[in-house]
Amino acid sequence: MWVVGLTGGIGSGKSTVADNFAAQGVPVIDTDAIARDLTAPGGAALDAVRAAFGEAVVQADGTLDRAALRRRVFSDNTSRHRLEAILHPLIRQRVEQALATLTAPYALIVVPLLVETGGYRDVLDRVLVVDCPEDLQIERVMARSGLTRDEVTAILAAQASRAERLAAADDVIVNSASPEVLRTQVAALHRRYLAFSTTPSP
Repeated sequence: MWVVGLTGGIGSGKSTVADNFAAQGVPVIDTDAIARDLTAPGGAALDAVRAAFGEAVVQADGTLDRAALRRRVFSDNTSRHRLEAILHPLIRQRVEQALATLTAPYALIVVPLLVETGGYRDVLDRVLVVDCPEDLQIERVMARSGLTRDEVTAILAAQASRAERLAAADDVIVNSASPEVLRTQVAALHRRYLAFSTTPSP
């Protein structure tokens, strides 16, 4: 299976790009969606997260208080690493299980922290970075999440820099214009990836 890793900073538009690839018929494995499933009520990681971070990150109905956990891990590197140690092995296992079931020419794995963790490089054939100016990232995240500028800036500071992501990229989609421009970029890359994935290795 030929595999593309999709990454980008918060608010860059990874989900929108992934949706555009899915509309082309490409299987998309979203590690954020897997993480939400793992930490949902009855999820395989919820008890471990509760044990590591206490009842302060669990709401009265037993669901994870994602906002409280986000504030905790983005203000404290030790907490962030502890959460990653719980989630990343379980997410990786789910990703491998999903890949094993696919028969498409290629698949897309959405990994927000691909550059930061260095994970998944052993299964990826290409790294695709969704890029946009940092001010636009901040505006998008504030608009969709209700976070303050300082909270969004703290998240950005905990992620790889724009330059670091671009340095790791095999391909870049610039998501700062219209949806039509974005769809055109995705369609062009889709054609390239189909060609790459169906070309026999030397």
